[in-house]
Amino acid sequence: MIQLSKVTMPAADLPYPSLPEFFSSRFPAISRAVWERRILDGKVLDEAGHPVTLDSSYCPGKRLLYRREVDREPVVPFRERILYQDDHLLVCCKPHFLPVNPSGPYVEECLMNRLRKATGNPDLVPINRIDRETAGLVLFSATRATRDAYCRLFRDKKVEKLYEAVARCQELPTVDEWLVESRIVKGDPWFRMRSVDEEPNARSAIKLEAVKDGRGKFQLRPVTGKTHQLRIHMSGLGFGIENDRLYPELQPQRADDFAKPLQLIARELRFVDPLNGEERVFRSERQLQW
Repeated sequence: MIQLSKVTMPAADLPYPSLPEFFSSRFPAISRAVWERRILDGKVLDEAGHPVTLDSSYCPGKRLLYRREVDREPVVPFRERILYQDDHLLVCCKPHFLPVNPSGPYVEECLMNRLRKATGNPDLVPINRIDRETAGLVLFSATRATRDAYCRLFRDKKVEKLYEAVARCQELPTVDEWLVESRIVKGDPWFRMRSVDEEPNARSAIKLEAVKDGRGKFQLRPVTGKTHQLRIHMSGLGFGIENDRLYPELQPQRADDFAKPLQLIARELRFVDPLNGEERVFRSERQLQW
């Protein structure tokens, strides 16, 4: 089963770019010539699954499909752990540095493709996602028949999520609990998010558990699930998570330092199983550097 990646053509000024121009600007590590070759080889499709051509029109709001290709894929030297598995659900604990889905230079070195290979189940699809830099729990649907029942739990905010983090904490704050609300939108560069003073779309409950040697250990309970939400909310409180290369300041691009993982773990997931009504509690035993 070939897993295709998707990209949406955003609003743009006239005259619209050609498709090779769009792809090479959206993915600057891949040249325009490479995208032209992929299009000519029929490797870029429209939403209906038909190959596009070099003369196909740019259509804002429409999606294009393509298969990720990399010349030299980095290897993540840490293994995932399957914590639970039945005919409908698989629960896995992801290591730091491993993306959930194909992303950037990672194709086979992603959690989904590793698990599909290990289980022989090509229908495994992640129900929730966490950042590549974050370790912890990821739920997978194992069959299409019951997939929507589990996805609906997250859409309806019926999953209790607990994260843990270690962050800089030079001065003991006067309070140890916060409810952070903000509006998170796309930032610049595109992979970095930012908060703006508008109607909130992201909420996190944060609690400081302990402090030692200028570092704090925190419990984080996200009410919503926006990209980089916890990292932004912690940074906004003045508690930048240790080894975070995006927040509060964007660090220079460099190879991963496997000795310095982001100190953030998706620790626990709790919900009522939509198929049998049983309470489900899954917990990661991965450790932070504390």
